[in-house]
Amino acid sequence: MEPGDTAQSVAGAEIASAVALGRAVADNLRQAVEVRDDVIDDLVVAMVAGGHVLIEDLPGVGKTTLARALAHTFDLEFARVQCTADLLPADVVGTNIFNQREDRFEFRPGPIFANVVLVDEINRASPKTQSGLLECMQERRVTVDVFTHELARPFLVIATQNPVEYEGTYPLPEAQVDRFMVRLSLGYPTAEGEAAMLHRHEQGDRVAALRPVADAAALLAAQDAAGRVRASAALRDYIVALLRHTREDHRAELGASPRSGLMLLRAAKARALLAGRDHALPDDVQALAPSVLAHRIVLAPEAYDGDPVAVVTDAIAATPAR
Repeated sequence: MEPGDTAQSVAGAEIASAVALGRAVADNLRQAVEVRDDVIDDLVVAMVAGGHVLIEDLPGVGKTTLARALAHTFDLEFARVQCTADLLPADVVGTNIFNQREDRFEFRPGPIFANVVLVDEINRASPKTQSGLLECMQERRVTVDVFTHELARPFLVIATQNPVEYEGTYPLPEAQVDRFMVRLSLGYPTAEGEAAMLHRHEQGDRVAALRPVADAAALLAAQDAAGRVRASAALRDYIVALLRHTREDHRAELGASPRSGLMLLRAAKARALLAGRDHALPDDVQALAPSVLAHRIVLAPEAYDGDPVAVVTDAIAATPAR
């Protein structure tokens, strides 16, 4: 422990419990949806780190199924918000309704008060509605008519958007994108995986048949333990060096934000815990950096055909681990 650090260490029993939890969750998710192992790993890391997830992919590859399966796996309350141009912030967060019998206003909570909230096609919602999610995702609370309402714990937003079809959409502002810990892409399954998916799903909904392997208390305990995983000063300096490299890259008009560094650190600590360690390593940072940093990088106009992931991977290659 470093001087001035009063954080409690993670007990061996907590580490073993988190490792078992991560394996059980991953195995359960694979029963419901055919996606790559690295996608499932990053999703579990984000959940243990307490971060939100943005999934960019084509329709029909399993985005909604994955979100539902995650909620079923932890026996959590699940809600879905289908975004359209006429969706209002009150449709998401809730509103005050006047009760004539009791002569007073009552708050009717919206779907955002669930544990796992799927915001489907988020870029089809208007900027006003998108901005209504900012407080929810960052502060874990909602303010309606000057009254503040705390959201459920645990709380995870999984937002989806189609990266190809842009007609009738509103691009997410950078402030909104920066609230997502990781961005994932499911991709098409392999031929064998797709055939297995057809066989598994032909007789019914596989998600509904899933049995919970954990509960909210287990997840909250894992999140608390992840927060106490040790990260050295050298590791923090390494993360800062990566961020600065993305900002200095000539292809980037906007590099990774300070908030992204904090999220990368939290994700690295969660990955270390799930791997059975009480301390985070540069390997954890390097494995997660593309998923955590790339969607925050805005390419310069002259680099319109570039790839933000390449900016991150080049930063990793050029920055020596400490």
